[in-house]
Amino acid sequence: MNSNIKYYFLNILLLAMLVSCAIEPQPIEYGKDACIYCKMNIVDQQHAAEIVTKKGKAFKYDSIECMVRDTNDKNENIIALFLITDYTSPGKLIDAVKATYLISENLPSPMGANLTGFSNRTEAENYQVKKDGVLLSWKELQVRF
Repeated sequence: MNSNIKYYFLNILLLAMLVSCAIEPQPIEYGKDACIYCKMNIVDQQHAAEIVTKKGKAFKYDSIECMVRDTNDKNENIIALFLITDYTSPGKLIDAVKATYLISENLPSPMGANLTGFSNRTEAENYQVKKDGVLLSWKELQVRF
């Protein structure tokens, strides 16, 4: 019976380790979580971002520009997911690599780069018409920052 208990607890421990390393977005607790890069509280649900490593560790950011700047200090080979919040769907995390970005002085972001992300190019173009600015892809954004 003693070996059955050990076997049971070993299985529970292994299951907990597997679940804790899931490669998926972690919810951002707005007003509680702090940006890993600049240490500001994350409150803006339209500009927050997140990186998830291949081991399941999440790094949360108050702005897209903080995430992009922080990737310069990280080995991109360990990163599984780059995520941003869609400006038109506050709090909804989307794939940053597939997003379209608008830099516009008429659409401020938390750290002053005036950088906003959109899930699709059409939405970004609509905001560009209203707010002016420059549209960028993920690769162009990485070069710029």
